[in-house]
Amino acid sequence: MNELSPLPSSVRQSPHVWWKGAAIYQVYPRSFADSNGDGIGDLAGITARLDYIASLGVDAIWLSPFYPSPMDDFGYDIADYCDVDPIFGTLDDFDALVARAHALGLKVTTDLVFAHTSDRHAWFAASRANKYNDQADWYVWADAKPDGSPPTNWQSVFGGPAWTWDARRGQYYLHNFLGSQPQLNVHNPEVQDALLGAVRFWLDRGVDGFRIDAINFSMHDPELRDNPPALPSNKPRTRPFDFQQKIYNQSHPDIPLFLERIRALTDQYPGRFTVAEVGGDDAVREMKLFTAGDRRLSSAYGFDFLYADRLTPQLVREAAEQWPDAPGMGWPSWAFENHDAPRALSRWTPEGVDPAAYARMKMALLCALRGNIIIYNGEELGLDQVEIPFELVKDPEALKNWPLTLSRDGARTPLPWAAGENHAGFSSVDPWLPVGAAHGDLAVDRQHDDPASLLNLTRHLVALRAAHPALRLGANAHWIAEGDLLGFDRVAGGEHVRCLFNLGGAAIDIASHGAGAEPIVALNGADPAHLPPCGALWLKLEGKNDA
Repeated sequence: MNELSPLPSSVRQSPHVWWKGAAIYQVYPRSFADSNGDGIGDLAGITARLDYIASLGVDAIWLSPFYPSPMDDFGYDIADYCDVDPIFGTLDDFDALVARAHALGLKVTTDLVFAHTSDRHAWFAASRANKYNDQADWYVWADAKPDGSPPTNWQSVFGGPAWTWDARRGQYYLHNFLGSQPQLNVHNPEVQDALLGAVRFWLDRGVDGFRIDAINFSMHDPELRDNPPALPSNKPRTRPFDFQQKIYNQSHPDIPLFLERIRALTDQYPGRFTVAEVGGDDAVREMKLFTAGDRRLSSAYGFDFLYADRLTPQLVREAAEQWPDAPGMGWPSWAFENHDAPRALSRWTPEGVDPAAYARMKMALLCALRGNIIIYNGEELGLDQVEIPFELVKDPEALKNWPLTLSRDGARTPLPWAAGENHAGFSSVDPWLPVGAAHGDLAVDRQHDDPASLLNLTRHLVALRAAHPALRLGANAHWIAEGDLLGFDRVAGGEHVRCLFNLGGAAIDIASHGAGAEPIVALNGADPAHLPPCGALWLKLEGKNDA
């Protein structure tokens, strides 16, 4: 049985900026909704479904790239920062999307990739022409070593050396990802100016914020020093990239100065939001650096949960305690799923545990975390990871590292809208990736009218989070991480909410933690005395307002 308290009769209006504590819904455009019957999602399809997103109660959407691109990395290889790829529509379609979103009370944030472009970008065409033109230094070029080998030992994330020889320039160019994603030289002030021009272009079109992709890759070591070998570790190494400490090909100390320029520009447009994606071995330090004070980015998120093969109380506690409520400390954002990581249900659900029950508990946990929360499209439906046969794999990283790298395609499959329609209502033709075999039964139309569905639970949890200041903005206190029991309090002013979760498959006695408290949320048979497997509780504690 799942019990939910009614929403408070009035939601207290808080003077905080809209994005602090926000719930953000990530839309992967290729797989969201196809409006023109070509098997690929598009901007018009998103616009037509914005009422659905608004019904979730989220504050904003985040659109993965929709810019012109050869799609070698499905939009993360941008060929023009200031336009829309024809497969997704036009600038008019984008403007219509923003207008409709704003009419529904939704903010619009977009992805920007400032570490690299596509090799089809006009900037790269000019840069590679020769060593002396006006844009010759817009990318990272270097001469070969005397023996003809690459300038450094740096390795790309997707496998193989991070340098490719270009006969036109007679030099190597750097690429931290695919060979068709040449590295921008963001040390160059002219490159920074051009990138800021793209930021201004979208701000002028009404965009409310940006997720900045792989920003810690945006500047390299100009001295081109070799990376040292990786330290001993029990982590599996599936790529040459894993055998190095990534000290010199990324994470240059001048990156925050560029972020300050981005912030100075976005501050000219009141209420704008910026969030950095930061991965790697030193991600937490960099995320704090990129968000420190009030002159850098609004927030940052890393991969604490996205690549974790298990969800444990200790993992949650350690991740959250890295972001204390302290002066000068940045504001975190959290995601359990996204377009780059396997669906969390397939990674985390313990053996013998009902995935549907686990999905309810997982959503309650996400909505209880201090920080911004990001819900990936389909997460609210309980979608699992789809097994994509090799002959249908599109993901370039998986193709280069098969079978050691799990295909990202399995988390990018089309959203199921209607159980009884072809391709679950996503498209009238075969989509670019197949709909998950089990996803039709989880379609939006099946869950919309079912009061017990994960979709409707998500709507209620997001609304409760927005309605309770302690859950949206409150500090963390009184952590419990014992066996499979996770507990923490959220405290703001006179409101005190205790959150308790059973992440395992055996019941837990919690009488000492929940006795006498009033449930706001009680999932999967939970009550203030005990948590069944996947049990979740949000409890209102009377008379407690201390942190």
